[in-house]
Amino acid sequence: MAAPHAKGGSFETGVPFDQLKQADLVLDAYYYGGRAGNLGDEPVARLIPGAGNQGGFRPARSKSGLVRLVALDSSGRDPDWPDALDEQTGAFTYYGDNKQPGADLHETPRRGNLLLRDVFARSYGSANDRRLIPPFLLFVRTGTGRDARFRGLLAPGGPSSNPDDDLQAIWRTKKGLRFQNYRSRFTVLDVPIVRRAWIDEILAGQVDGTNCPTAWRDWIEGRAYRPLVAQRTTVIRMKEDQVPQDIEGKRILSTIHDWFADDRHGFEQCAVELWRMMAPATGRTEVTPRSRDGGRDAVGQYLLGPAADTIGLDFALEAKCYAPGNSVGVREVSRLISRIRHRMFGVLITTAHIDRQAYEEVRTDGHPIVLICGRDVVDTLRSHGYTTATAVQDWLAQRFPIPA
Repeated sequence: MAAPHAKGGSFETGVPFDQLKQADLVLDAYYYGGRAGNLGDEPVARLIPGAGNQGGFRPARSKSGLVRLVALDSSGRDPDWPDALDEQTGAFTYYGDNKQPGADLHETPRRGNLLLRDVFARSYGSANDRRLIPPFLLFVRTGTGRDARFRGLLAPGGPSSNPDDDLQAIWRTKKGLRFQNYRSRFTVLDVPIVRRAWIDEILAGQVDGTNCPTAWRDWIEGRAYRPLVAQRTTVIRMKEDQVPQDIEGKRILSTIHDWFADDRHGFEQCAVELWRMMAPATGRTEVTPRSRDGGRDAVGQYLLGPAADTIGLDFALEAKCYAPGNSVGVREVSRLISRIRHRMFGVLITTAHIDRQAYEEVRTDGHPIVLICGRDVVDTLRSHGYTTATAVQDWLAQRFPIPA
């Protein structure tokens, strides 16, 4: 029986703690933790027998030690390792468990990175190889006690990815020490309910039993992905969604703003660099002269098609290095809109946020403009390894030195 869950002034339904052991996993449903104030409150441990009550990787093993099933528990609030779910494509990015200097990539206490290595290697093998891969179940924290939300059944890799993209060993620096961790790509399969009967079959050693979802069986047999995609309605992000909420994220934006305080034109080249991080297929790009930019700080092309025969889609970019608390208004956005020609799109990048009225006009009128706000800037830099204000300042000093 579902119970109410308070969230943001409204109520969501979920499964009470005393019913977790028999519960199916319903996409986006809430699963309540206990209220005793100890690790026994963990809902994931009750939902997945043997998965444990700590850590991001929670493998459920057979008596012989074989991993049957894996619960991935993501807080979604680690700025240094930003796990991310793209609901429009079903793609999920997950970082491994080597998050501190001093250990080899695969020598982690819970052996999560070793598991990732083996799983992704098998995913490109035969059907029998994939049959040995444990299903991954994604849970995220709700922010209330130990309550969790089920976000989907994951298969390693994706329909358009390759081995180099699926699992990458990336370098990070922390307190002057370098170390590696994995960045992995999963796909949320189109499975709205993971039945308790299938979980029981998996733990008994039969991953493709009678209760196996069709999407998982198709993936085993032919590595065919059936992603769960959710088309967005018109999105108008509020101010709090456009700016980082953590202290270090705010410091990163302040560092960028202060760096270009005496040279706003210099931020335009930085904005181009940030756009390339977000859109690697960007081709030739030119920053316009400051005296005659014509309402465009940069122009360029985004490349489409195979490497041997690409076409370029023209774009105009506008960069606004504003202090935190300020906003990009209708006038600035209208200026960019007026410069977009037929078969072009626009890119607006700011270190602040975009005023609600300006945001609404762009989205409701269907203008082809990418709106990149302060939070997007911070998330992009973090995904490329620049996770602190100090690291960002070093990057700025190297890429955009202040003229003597």
